[in-house]
Amino acid sequence: MAWSRQRLNNLFFILGVVACVVMLLTFDVSFVELWEHLTHAGYWLIPIIGVWLLVYGLNAWSWMSVIKGNLGADNTQQLPSFWRIYRLTITGYALNYATPVGGLGGEPYRIMELSKDIDKEHATSSVILYAMMHFFAHFWFWFLSIFIYLLLVVIGDLPINTVISTTLGIIVLFCLMAFYLFSKGYKNGLVKYVLGLIARIPGLKRWTLKLWARHADAIENIDKQIASLHHQDKKAFYRSLVLEYFSRVVQSSEVMFMLLLFGIDCGGGLGGLTITFLHSILIVSFTTLFANLIGFLPMQIGVQEGGFVLSIAALGLSAALGIFVSIICRVREIIWIAIGMALMKIKE
Repeated sequence: MAWSRQRLNNLFFILGVVACVVMLLTFDVSFVELWEHLTHAGYWLIPIIGVWLLVYGLNAWSWMSVIKGNLGADNTQQLPSFWRIYRLTITGYALNYATPVGGLGGEPYRIMELSKDIDKEHATSSVILYAMMHFFAHFWFWFLSIFIYLLLVVIGDLPINTVISTTLGIIVLFCLMAFYLFSKGYKNGLVKYVLGLIARIPGLKRWTLKLWARHADAIENIDKQIASLHHQDKKAFYRSLVLEYFSRVVQSSEVMFMLLLFGIDCGGGLGGLTITFLHSILIVSFTTLFANLIGFLPMQIGVQEGGFVLSIAALGLSAALGIFVSIICRVREIIWIAIGMALMKIKE
């Protein structure tokens, strides 16, 4: 079993290394232009990259809350340390960046590693619960960003017209539908529902039925654990949600740093910086919405870049700034993938 886990660990490691190479070779600019962008960023690269220490810290804290709430009164299992969860958070997201339909790499790796600390059923349900919370917070981030946009419209900072109003209305309906589906998942569990959907795919029905027959009790227990978090430990549930939401707010500061680098501060002062930060939240919100809608592309190549350019242009800023932001964010991703791969090889 140990050899099998080590083999999988090596496979995940190779996948991450290959992803770094592919990302380096798929930049839409030459290495000369890339170097120019990096030198333009200069010392601002330190806070841009460093802010993710806090982002991943909030993610890890959120996941730790899920694990504690999921284990509940079960004192027979030792809770993993925060450092271990922090390390698995960084590595998990590094693998998610590297794989299509993000989660094909990160979530299985987290389950495999967390199973060393707690039983496999609790490890699986904790990872699924955290993945659900991660996406649930995304929808809250997009939903609340609508009200940030409307606030900026009221103070005369941003425009509003029929096209924008329709777009915002569609996003609201999209988020409300998601809230309903997530509420069903949190009340009744998710694994059986997902397996039921997979069983409808031609060619996969027999495989799904075999999996269900072989692991019926485990699947039932995992779904019970998923449903129990919201029912039994609402404090842990909402703490995890708030932490995940604010991790996206903190993430927006990297875009604000790049706007300030270009001298865009909305007049300066506390008021100007506040509006600049709100603009940054809107840029990240629109870009992540766009990227997640087309999330089947490996490393979201081209999608994230297009999202940044469109969202920045929508706020009346130059497309050149959008290209700069997308390139620096791609460099940051490569650096954190490399860090995640290195952490994978640290023995505890």
